[in-house]
Amino acid sequence: MKKIIIQKENHIATITINEPEKLNALNTQILSELNSAFDMLATDADVRVIIITGAERSFVAGANIQEMAEMNYEEAKVFGAKGAAVFRKIETCPQPVIAAINGFALGGGSELALACDIRIASEKAKFGQPEVGLGITPGFSGTQRLARIVGQAKAKELIFTGKVITATDALQIGLVNQVVAPESLMDEVKTMAESIAKQAPIAVQKSKEAINNGWDLPIEEGIDLEVELFAQCFETEDQKNGMSAFLKKEKVEFKGK
Repeated sequence: MKKIIIQKENHIATITINEPEKLNALNTQILSELNSAFDMLATDADVRVIIITGAERSFVAGANIQEMAEMNYEEAKVFGAKGAAVFRKIETCPQPVIAAINGFALGGGSELALACDIRIASEKAKFGQPEVGLGITPGFSGTQRLARIVGQAKAKELIFTGKVITATDALQIGLVNQVVAPESLMDEVKTMAESIAKQAPIAVQKSKEAINNGWDLPIEEGIDLEVELFAQCFETEDQKNGMSAFLKKEKVEFKGK
């Protein structure tokens, strides 16, 4: 890994995109390293929560325009498909993924944040899909996820105008879960990650699966999916230990089994 840093502590993995001189703009190498990182972390039984952030003053300022400028149709399609596939891998990763948005989250950076389960932003963060000002559409699934998260009308407004909004505006439209002081960002994100990591990891993962996979199903099918995943939890040691501890008024430490 040359462009990202991975740190693991207390069941939490933190991925830092580390090319601050280019505001952590996404290029083919960074996308490949993110892909490899999630291949590794998704199967790491010790990792219960993943945090993604950017080095220094930017989360991700977009995709690397220098790399894209001379692309033709075929090259652009390959690049877009690669970014879309990596972000889908993040979205469907078994563990919850939290975006710690410390600065610019524009274009591909906004799309990366949208692929995460929870988004916590610094007061200094900026959000936008400014691609139309470059003569292109969002290419890493921004048209799809933004509309699902903030609604079609607001997504169309942001994408059609290329408008950049503040963290406060992002909170008001439901784009982020929380806005915090810049100096508190990582502490707040880690506090949430630790709270999640203390829960039964299989139950958390199955809850994510139920939400993600049930989203576009008819309600009856979504309910059936939830019932199935609920029942599967009763085959785990965590369920036995969790309920036993509750009845005995004892603390429980989940093992993820």
